[in-house]
Amino acid sequence: MAESQSQSQDKATGGKLYIVGIGPGSVEQMTVKARDVILNAGYVLGNGTYLDQIESLLGTQEVIRSHMGKEVDRARKAVELAKIANVVMVSGGDTNVYGMAGIVLEVAEHEGLEVDIEILPGVTAILAGASMLGAPVVTDFAVISLSDLLTPWEVIEKRLNLAAEADFVMALYNPKSRKRQSNFSRAIEIIRQYKAESVPVGLVKNALRGEGEGRIVTTLGKVMEYEDWVDMSTTILVGNGDSRIWNSQKKDFIITPRGYHKKYDY
Repeated sequence: MAESQSQSQDKATGGKLYIVGIGPGSVEQMTVKARDVILNAGYVLGNGTYLDQIESLLGTQEVIRSHMGKEVDRARKAVELAKIANVVMVSGGDTNVYGMAGIVLEVAEHEGLEVDIEILPGVTAILAGASMLGAPVVTDFAVISLSDLLTPWEVIEKRLNLAAEADFVMALYNPKSRKRQSNFSRAIEIIRQYKAESVPVGLVKNALRGEGEGRIVTTLGKVMEYEDWVDMSTTILVGNGDSRIWNSQKKDFIITPRGYHKKYDY
């Protein structure tokens, strides 16, 4: 009862907007503060897919569901509500890495709305996927989305070329969708111009979400054999020239050495 009264007070006298990264999509993978902020919010807004993933945290809050393509409308609504209440804008993964932090701040800036905003990070796909693959991302890396919905393919192609030539460990987000069937194969073709066929590649689907979770460890030369397995919920991690595959307990891991072996004798 006391909690319900607190929620009503938030709606009447609030005035803060939290942009919250919910991580991979399971409540146990969220930060403690992210969970607390959601539980004590007056309003929670987000893409319906992400709201479904935190359903166990939703009860007394007023929930406003939206869908892909309505990010700007969602941001405007959140900023307006934050004038009078404690509001949470849910962002899948991390709030910054292809998340909602940018558009919400842009909307607030554009409309000249002064609201108190706090941004809470979440585990993004490259980190969730890396934890399932071993240690592929312990040195310099580049994260590139293959979605050309907001970024022209020419720009994406330039980034792929430069990152591959520099031998970064590379994470590819949004590799394939129903409307974008060829971007993944085009990206791998570009990367193969600079990296050896033996370079390890990890594919992780629904990283740390539990349901539908899966992983494949292969090489750059063989990765296209798994093209049909790749979709929008898959993150691709491509190693660098030092990366290797280690088989332990009948399970393949990717290791990217950071260089300790060169300094210490082990």
